[in-house]
Amino acid sequence: MIRHGANYIFRSKDSDFKDEDIDIILARGEQKTAEMNEKLAQLGESNLRSLKFDTADENGAPTSAYIFEGEDYREKQCRTSLLDGWIEPPKRERKANYAVDAYFREALRVSEPKAPKPPRPPKQPNVQDFQFFPPRLFELLDKEIYAFRKSIGYKVPRNPDAGPDGERDRLDEQARIDEAEPLTEEELAEKEELLTQGFTNWSKRDFQQFIKANEKHGRDDLEAISVDVEGKTPDEVKRYARVFWTRCNELQDVDKHMAQIERGEAKIQRRAAVKRALDLKMARYRAPFHQLRIQYGTNKGKNYVEEEDRFLICMLHKLGFDRDNVYDDLRLAVRLAPQFRFDWFLRSRTAMELQRRCSTLITLIEREICDLEDRTKQRSGAGANNLSLTPANSGPSNTSTVSNQKRKSTAAGGINSDSTAEISGNAKKKKVTA
Repeated sequence: MIRHGANYIFRSKDSDFKDEDIDIILARGEQKTAEMNEKLAQLGESNLRSLKFDTADENGAPTSAYIFEGEDYREKQCRTSLLDGWIEPPKRERKANYAVDAYFREALRVSEPKAPKPPRPPKQPNVQDFQFFPPRLFELLDKEIYAFRKSIGYKVPRNPDAGPDGERDRLDEQARIDEAEPLTEEELAEKEELLTQGFTNWSKRDFQQFIKANEKHGRDDLEAISVDVEGKTPDEVKRYARVFWTRCNELQDVDKHMAQIERGEAKIQRRAAVKRALDLKMARYRAPFHQLRIQYGTNKGKNYVEEEDRFLICMLHKLGFDRDNVYDDLRLAVRLAPQFRFDWFLRSRTAMELQRRCSTLITLIEREICDLEDRTKQRSGAGANNLSLTPANSGPSNTSTVSNQKRKSTAAGGINSDSTAEISGNAKKKKVTA
């Protein structure tokens, strides 16, 4: 009603529609609806795309909604886009890479496929170097491998990446295959016997635990190592350790394992040196928390005062320098200390900052202890030199020394007696004359 009747009423200026019958208005609206439906039924898909279903020109022909005041804005937009294309730079053309394998190999850094490995016997035992089997076992296994390759007619392939000696190595390997002989009954029995002489119950996980335990506790602390190696008794660990340090050069990654253990032992020695320096420093004072003094030199710094440094060193020694998370405990002790209740700077330091400060103080203490030991050695050396310059206490030398002293005293005594007699004689002459 609003769409098809109200508009007609509002635009009318001839008569008043207040008294018009409602049925007439409804009939007029139904007529408009029927005309619109008839018009929509005649429209096709092209009319719907161009929005030409409810507008018409003066002649009644349908027009587009994009036409306003005689100008088609759709065509205007097309012309504008064509003009813009002339001044735009050309689009970037990417080079197509159809070598997908090469792309992903470079992106993921995947190595080139390796040459196939030479065949091995299907039922050969899996032995590891860390199980420390007898060397004779590996000789028998190699002999068995070459005999198997000879039985299947295996030929050593050429290696294009090998150098000038590659062909000679290939011929030597092929000669070993051609000359191989199968194991005899005695050698087979010997192989079975040798397979029982290694550490067959030690897995890769046990070996890694053993290496880490040596790094943590040092090679000499076998009791602590036995605790860290799970599933092994102390006797088994001790027996394995003896063989390991005797035949460790047979391992493939021996340099890697030795470097790992040596790094751990260096840390242990460093902790022991720091603990010794702290013990010597604390032993010099009866009340270290109040009397301890640090020789700063030129490394005192501006942020920490001596009272704070004294507390840090004494509390670090009390908690234990080699403890785990000792600096977290030190930070908690600083916060609980009543003398630093209003020391915002020290209370706000993190565990890492306290560790750096303690490292600086430990360096100063070690330098002080080293200087004291050097001065002590110099004094002891000077005393030994003085003792070496004095003559030895022997019989003849003492006799001669005593006799010389007697001569000196006698001579001195004679001189004194003569001079006294002369003085007394002169005095008598003066009296007589008088």
